[in-house]
Amino acid sequence: MNKFNKVFLPLAIVASMMFSNSVFADTAAEIDAAADEALVVFKKQIDGADVFLTQSAGYLIFPRVIKAGFVVGGETGEGALRVGGKTVDYYRTSAASFGLQAGAQAKSMVIAFMTPESLEKFRNASGWKAGVDGSVALIDMGGGKSMDTQNIKDPVVGFIFGSKGLMANLSFEGSKFSKLDKSE
Repeated sequence: MNKFNKVFLPLAIVASMMFSNSVFADTAAEIDAAADEALVVFKKQIDGADVFLTQSAGYLIFPRVIKAGFVVGGETGEGALRVGGKTVDYYRTSAASFGLQAGAQAKSMVIAFMTPESLEKFRNASGWKAGVDGSVALIDMGGGKSMDTQNIKDPVVGFIFGSKGLMANLSFEGSKFSKLDKSE
């Protein structure tokens, strides 16, 4: 295999995964059903999740975020923004990366806006980017830890759970969130 194929063939595979219609074909009803399922898993895996979600001004649920890469990588997924337990908007998350990486993974994410101001800033942005437009504190819930909402003072906090695959980079940094039009 020549140098060109070693670099650009994996990139073409990643690009086709990232931009295939199957990744973006979810209807509003499909996203909501998958978000409901992801919340069940989230609540089973994280002690105190119900209290935490109830205290938030709103939260994003991305039931399936796919990441793939070989030197150059990308990730994408669609999710629902819920306020008062009801879906109010739909969003896509996407990120690109470059560096030492190879593999693919699927994960679920919940991002909670703990203040009305952080939720409003997110909803009024045209393409909110983690680390630029707002910092997302990644909450580590490994090892049977339970959540203490009194100790979480960040305006935006996120959880990554249900990871499957062979890529170990768990981060929100550089993720861009864009509002979708998902009319049923």
